Amino acid sequence: MGYVSTRMKKEINIESIVTIHYFEYMKNFVFQGESHDFWELLYVDKGEVSVRAENEWLTLHAGDIIFHRPNEFHAFESIGEKAPNLVAISFYCFSPAMHLFQKLHTTLTLEERTIISQIIAEARLAFSTPLHEPRIEQVHISAEAPFGAQQLITLYLELFLITIQRNRSSSGQLEHSPEPPLMESPANITAKQNQFQQISTYMEEHICDHLTVPLICSQFSISRSALQALFHKEKNCGAIEYFSQMKIEYAKEIIRIGTMNFTEIAHYLSYSSLQYFSKQFKKATGMSPLEYSSSVKGISNAFSHSTKEKLHP
Repeated sequence: MGYVSTRMKKEINIESIVTIHYFEYMKNFVFQGESHDFWELLYVDKGEVSVRAENEWLTLHAGDIIFHRPNEFHAFESIGEKAPNLVAISFYCFSPAMHLFQKLHTTLTLEERTIISQIIAEARLAFSTPLHEPRIEQVHISAEAPFGAQQLITLYLELFLITIQRNRSSSGQLEHSPEPPLMESPANITAKQNQFQQISTYMEEHICDHLTVPLICSQFSISRSALQALFHKEKNCGAIEYFSQMKIEYAKEIIRIGTMNFTEIAHYLSYSSLQYFSKQFKKATGMSPLEYSSSVKGISNAFSHSTKEKLHP
């Protein structure tokens, strides 16, 4: 018997990556705008931005994304009270199916947000160029990039684009392949995810307080071991470690907004002293609060200056 292989169709094929960025912007940041011959997507991870696509202005909230087709002029500025965190990915793709993404702006599902996170995580491993500097116009591959890192980025991006299209398809329901057997019942998995979300929301609401494991256990009628197992399963860290990470992210946001000095931030977030806050901040970010503030301001100012030079040489 002779076997005949079937050539598999690729609806979307990423030719190359131009840049991948994860920006932490200052409040009231303004990007004057540009156009280029490749695709770019802009995803709002936190905060709000007003985005220009050609002559149309749109407001994007946390969880929203917009696609800019090649040669489309685009610009944006941060709005609202929060300093925004943005993901920008630019790439070459000549697949006919990309016409589906022209003028597309939408809110991502949890599944789609997870794929975005995987792209960013893999980019941090694959590239030697930092993701937070918007002036960088070409990524460089790290000599220490793990096996398959570059390929995973393009695969994740292709998966992301296909998933967006399928989730928003108006041509009927897609057939679903059988789910693999689970070690736990779907009801138990959903219950644990809901419990994690409830505890995470509680932490957000008490970000300025001093939370302890016994306090959280009491609040949610959960044992210490079950609490730690839940957070290690969902976030690969302990509950208090996760809460500390949340505090640092919130501190970074306050620094970018610029409404408090470092002493006020330390007191506001219930750190025992400015020195302890600075120590924890540097442990988490690799920079002191002052170094972080100077870095973000410097990058933002330099980027604003460079974009003005492009527009008005």
